Order: sequence, then structure tokens, then C-alpha cells
Amino acid sequence: MTPARLPFFVYGTLRPGEANHDLFLRGRIRSEEPGRLTGALLYDGPGYPYAVEGAGGEVMGELVTPRTGAYAELLAALDELEEYTPGGPRNLYERVARQVIRTADSTSVRAWVYVAAPPVAARLRTHGRLIESGDWLLGRATAPPPPPAPRTP
Repeated sequence: MTPARLPFFVYGTLRPGEANHDLFLRGRIRSEEPGRLTGALLYDGPGYPYAVEGAGGEVMGELVTPRTGAYAELLAALDELEEYTPGGPRNLYERVARQVIRTADSTSVRAWVYVAAPPVAARLRTHGRLIESGDWLLGRATAPPPPPAPRTP
């Protein structure tokens, strides 16, 4: 089954200025604009964030619309980046269609979002670090510094 041609909502390393933005999106997108995903909480992961579906939260990011001719290529590239395989039992993320609110005009748009797979979401709810602002860029700036490395004799 071919997935619907929806825009993507990105909230981590694919945002402008982040490590994967130019690597994966440059030349493949028609537009990007600020947006927010309601009904999700944001957790800090090892080098990247996870959106975890749940009431009361909001995740900030960008709504990315691919160029028409680049859609299939971008979809495959993002699935690979997120290590997502439809129905895969080892997925860290699931690609789901959700309503995303455009920040500029508050309209709602259906978009693909990579959210934490159920086992990952369960671990994060129990042991993860919640980014209360819902914005990974702000969350990293306010994250506590890592503990000092152990000294060797």
C-alpha cells in the first residue's frame, strides 16, 4: 500500500540549522513553516528527541512540504533515517498521520509525524527526561550538563 502524500512534521535534527536538515531536506522541499503538534509530549533522547503521544502536551517543530518530484525519495530517506519499517517489531519510531497546527494562521493540516514506538514510549514515560517547553531546540539549551567523566589514575 502506498502511503498518502502528506507533508512532514519535524521536531528534532531535521529542523532548520540542525544536523540532518540540509543532509535530508535540501533540494527536496517546497516549503517549511513553524507548526505544533498537540496531544504529544517531547522527551530528550540520546542525541535526538522523541514525541510521545499523550494528552496535555504540545511539540513545536516545522511543517515541511516536499517538492512533488522528490516526495517518494524523501519519504524513503526519512523512513531510513528514523529506522522505520512499516509493521517492524524493532522500530524506535512509528510514522503516523496526525493533525498539526500551522503557527502562522492556526489552521490544521494532516501530516506525517515520527512518534516513539510503543515500547520506547513506555520507557520514556518511566525513565525519560521530559522537555517541558515542547521545543527540542529550547530543551537542549536548558538541559543539565552531563556528569563529569570519571578520572583515570
